[in-house]
Amino acid sequence: MSQDFPNIEFRMPKMPKMPKIPAKAVQIGLIAVVIIVILASGMYTVSPDEMGVIQRFGKFVRLTDPGLHFKLPFGIEALTKVPVQQQLKQEFGFRTTKPGIHSEFAVPADAAKEAVMLTGDLNVLNVEWIVQYKIKDAYKFLFKMRESQATFRDMNEAVVRRVIGDNSVDEVLTTGRDRLAHEARDELQKLCNTYEIGIEVLQLIFQDINPPEQVKPSFNEVNESLQERERKINEAWAEYNNEIPKASGVAEQAIRSAEGYATERVNNSKGDASRFTSVYQEYARAPLVTRKRLYLETMNEVMQKIGKKIIMDGQQKNLLPFLNLNEEVKK
Repeated sequence: MSQDFPNIEFRMPKMPKMPKIPAKAVQIGLIAVVIIVILASGMYTVSPDEMGVIQRFGKFVRLTDPGLHFKLPFGIEALTKVPVQQQLKQEFGFRTTKPGIHSEFAVPADAAKEAVMLTGDLNVLNVEWIVQYKIKDAYKFLFKMRESQATFRDMNEAVVRRVIGDNSVDEVLTTGRDRLAHEARDELQKLCNTYEIGIEVLQLIFQDINPPEQVKPSFNEVNESLQERERKINEAWAEYNNEIPKASGVAEQAIRSAEGYATERVNNSKGDASRFTSVYQEYARAPLVTRKRLYLETMNEVMQKIGKKIIMDGQQKNLLPFLNLNEEVKK
């Protein structure tokens, strides 16, 4: 190469010199990095609907309210956020695959097993229900019961099976549905309080209760017969409620009429007795005058009746005796 190009000299390029960083600046940088790492691993935020649970080397230390907080970094203290203000939900007998306005549901094998139950009159039903709850004590929820969510599901299934098993199929399907839901919710809350699981049961709702598909046609026929019987019973009661008040009204009217007639007869009898007493008293004072007056009054009534009959029959007769009799009575 040097023989081919005698006038060219090859020189090695000079390497750039590294700038000299002061040792103090390096120390400050390292300190800043350490502070940033500590802050990044030690600072945390708790949402308004959550409660922070701090553990130091696995041991519970404290609870933290919503807001910005600090914990010991590098895994010395661990944070667990518990949604204490959220309304949680668990489904039994089905699973929601697509929530929304038009939700979609599915029934996997494990859900189908938990839905099959036996009633008190030995009928089989598929019971689907929803439990709404919230965590009221974060410490108890995390540390008082191992696998709290799974235990809570087992409690639900045990309580609902007992409630369904204590009642007939008619009560479960019709009249007792709401009552059984309230009973199951109350008993579930008692279990949660007994085992200190830290859960408050808000609501238990029976979503759907149906007989198994294999016996649904026969069950529907029986149900239709029961409904027909219930309809006839209701019609009979309606007719009963219509006729009984009417008959009661007629009976009350007859009773009031009889009482009025009895009162009238009693008053008339009292009046007749009083008049007889007055006549007797007058008779006792002047027997002859009283006899004559009674005779004339009686004859006056008789003659008036005879005169009216003569006039009604159209017979022309002399009515002078009747007039004279009346004048005599007046005197």
